[in-house]
Amino acid sequence: MVQYNPLQFLPTEEELPETDHKPVDSQLQVLIASLLDDILSWIFRHRSDWFWGINMGVYYDPQKPPIVPDGFLCLGVDRLVKQGGRLSYVVWQEGKIPVFALEYVSKTYSGEYDTKKDDYANIGVTYYPVYNPEYYTRHNRSPFEVYRLVQGTYVLQSGEPFWMPEVGLGLGRAQGTYRGWNREWLYWYDSDGNRLPSPDERAEQAFQQLEQERRKTEELINRLRERGIDPETL
Repeated sequence: MVQYNPLQFLPTEEELPETDHKPVDSQLQVLIASLLDDILSWIFRHRSDWFWGINMGVYYDPQKPPIVPDGFLCLGVDRLVKQGGRLSYVVWQEGKIPVFALEYVSKTYSGEYDTKKDDYANIGVTYYPVYNPEYYTRHNRSPFEVYRLVQGTYVLQSGEPFWMPEVGLGLGRAQGTYRGWNREWLYWYDSDGNRLPSPDERAEQAFQQLEQERRKTEELINRLRERGIDPETL
């Protein structure tokens, strides 16, 4: 008996356009998602069952164009699928819906509060945060909103940082430094509400630790010499 496999008739990643080819509106649109990616790469460094996409096409229906989140997270998939990485994220190939899709509202409004929100709800994305630090008054919105899918409808959540049990992380805003730029960013948080550091901050913490160790060593050497002991002979 011949087994019917509907997936064999659907287009593959290689046969689909990589993105919608629309240029990003703002430098921050990429950097905000990149910071979240860099932090994830550290806290999930021992895991290989996740993927974070930035401005990548998410194909969820072969009859429709992709939706392109500023950043999205998938769990339960291979982080690296081939040498060249993913060209796009094809739901019928991956077998997983993104659990999280982020939109940054820039100068040109792109339906983040209506059409895109409806699309993500229809796809089944569990969490939909919208970050709007510059233009929220224009849209009569808060600068940071998180929606959770409840019975097929997005419900605006409260609290910040907002904890997402399915992700195992919280999300919220804070002042910090990334790539030398000090401003408000989006950050991941742990279950105790502690902000997880950026690569810049981790490097600074490591440097300060080394400096403390160096000073301790110098103090020990000086105390030995004061007692007439040559450290080099020990």
